[in-house]
Amino acid sequence: MDLKNAIKGNYRRVLLFLFDIFCLFAINVAYYIATRHFNMQEGIDIHEFRLFFYNAAVLFIASIVFRVTWGVYNYVWRYTSTGAYLRLVLADTCAGMVAVTVSYISGRHIGIWFFVTIASLGSLMALSARFVYRLLYKRKYNLRVQYEQQTNTAIVGAGQLGAYLVNDLHSNPHSMYRPVLFFDNDPSKIGGKIANLHVYAEDKAEVVLRKYDISNVIIAIVDNDIEELKRIHTFYTGLGCKVKLYDSPVQDETDDESQKTHVIREFEIEDLLFRKPLAINGQREFDFYSEKTVLVTGGGGSIGSELCRQIAKCKPKKLIILDIYENNAYDIQQELIRKYGDTLDLSVEIASVRDRKRLEAVFANYRPNLVFHAAAHKHVPLMEHSGCEAIKNNVLGTYNTADMAEKYGVEKFVLISTDKAVNPTNVMGASKRMCEMVVQCRTDSKTTFAAVRFGNVLGSNGSVIPLFKRQIAQGGPITITDFRIIRYFMTIPEASQLVMQAGAMAKRGELFVLDMGKPIKIYDLAVNMIRLSGFLPNRDIEIKEIGLRPGEKLYEELLIKTEELTKTDNNMIFIEKDSPLTRDEVDAKIAVLQAAVTAAENELGSEKVKEAIKQVVPTFHDPEELNEKAAKTKEMKEANKK
Repeated sequence: MDLKNAIKGNYRRVLLFLFDIFCLFAINVAYYIATRHFNMQEGIDIHEFRLFFYNAAVLFIASIVFRVTWGVYNYVWRYTSTGAYLRLVLADTCAGMVAVTVSYISGRHIGIWFFVTIASLGSLMALSARFVYRLLYKRKYNLRVQYEQQTNTAIVGAGQLGAYLVNDLHSNPHSMYRPVLFFDNDPSKIGGKIANLHVYAEDKAEVVLRKYDISNVIIAIVDNDIEELKRIHTFYTGLGCKVKLYDSPVQDETDDESQKTHVIREFEIEDLLFRKPLAINGQREFDFYSEKTVLVTGGGGSIGSELCRQIAKCKPKKLIILDIYENNAYDIQQELIRKYGDTLDLSVEIASVRDRKRLEAVFANYRPNLVFHAAAHKHVPLMEHSGCEAIKNNVLGTYNTADMAEKYGVEKFVLISTDKAVNPTNVMGASKRMCEMVVQCRTDSKTTFAAVRFGNVLGSNGSVIPLFKRQIAQGGPITITDFRIIRYFMTIPEASQLVMQAGAMAKRGELFVLDMGKPIKIYDLAVNMIRLSGFLPNRDIEIKEIGLRPGEKLYEELLIKTEELTKTDNNMIFIEKDSPLTRDEVDAKIAVLQAAVTAAENELGSEKVKEAIKQVVPTFHDPEELNEKAAKTKEMKEANKK
């Protein structure tokens, strides 16, 4: 099929090329006959004819050469933009200038008006032919689908991007959308026309949408203000419309909207939080990780696998993925192989960080320069019941991995931590706080140790987003432990890139804290997800409160308290002012936890472990203690702001 399309495309180019040759030839013949008739000349003057033929040939060759070299015949003219027409005109202009120069240098010129006339007529005929072809094509194909498949659509934003969208929709015969009108709040545009469509004020939307039977709205605004985007989405979904976004990929960093690749897409979960995509300049990170041997523990998990993707872009000397769960490790291995093939030196080791001997074999064999330690048990309710496993995997696993990093000369070791480690109310959070202590105490090591703390990541395994999606697909209800509960969110790529930046800047024993933005009410997240799915909250899909789970608190601690943090070069990354314990103090705490694990070997519950955790993590609190005062906290007040 590709070969057939390629032949078809080349056939069209050849036809267009031959058509242009014919037009240029016809223009020259017509010009010659017209000038002779105007001058009332009879017969043929051989000298004059040769002079005319010479200049006509020079201009003809120059025109064809410039059109070919400037890529005029590479365009598919039925879909092309204004830039393509401009390129053709510029090519002919340059051809005329070159032809004039050659004519005068050779001493065989016949006047500049010959070149101006022929070049102008050639451009005009070429442009007219292409424009007529485009109109005929659009009429032929658009009329066929216009009233059968397309739905009336309003575009929010009567600006440059909105005009591009109208052009895209008119150029695409298979589009589902028929642009009917614009909405805009700019008084200078209201009542006028953009791209031949009327512009209406937003306060007339309800009446206008009903009048034109419009069911789809596409937002096409450059540099969306976060709150404005949220307002627009809420306003039009409230009027019963399906709202979509005309957007370009985050990685498309050009400032010229006409050069970007835009697509009409559904609102994503990331848009629900209405955070601007994080733009990260990764050159420093690329240089830092390039040609390094990097080990990622928990490399098959949500954060670990994204770290592997980001590291692979930096062309490391070698990437080692270590994970106990072979399915996840296999998935990321196959993804990276498909993308990079033999250009990425990749190894996968199935191992547990709890197995010290197995870890030592991995470190001894690969001798990594850098280690990202993402392996951990992270589910709060499960770890409340299986506290021993949280200690063995999170705390002792971190201790083992840190020891191996020191023993085998790792340059940097970066621990992935969590906001739940701040004043923890559960075993999981307390275990991660203990992990932070393990790496912070090693300030005397030749290995640079650091920890990076952040909140929830959107779409990660076991997070609330996939749960809500499943519940909506099943017709509800969506279950929330408490309607007041709030959390911080960040996308997986954002978190991973910031972790890599923190790793590159780490010096010794720092505890980095990522700016997670504003806290989000989980109830509001559920409401928005229901609306995006085309349902009405608490009418089509019920939102049900089921009560807090063991160890769960209503809010996570505000991560960014500027009076307690040190700024870095990146305004999204801070360093917590935290005095580390000594190695002896941390070892004493580890001994207490190991004793508790040993004592609880024959038990399913976590009581002995919880008692030990309260002893070694002084910031541990009972959840009820913090939940009682939740309403007065800065975090809850911030989340409840409208």
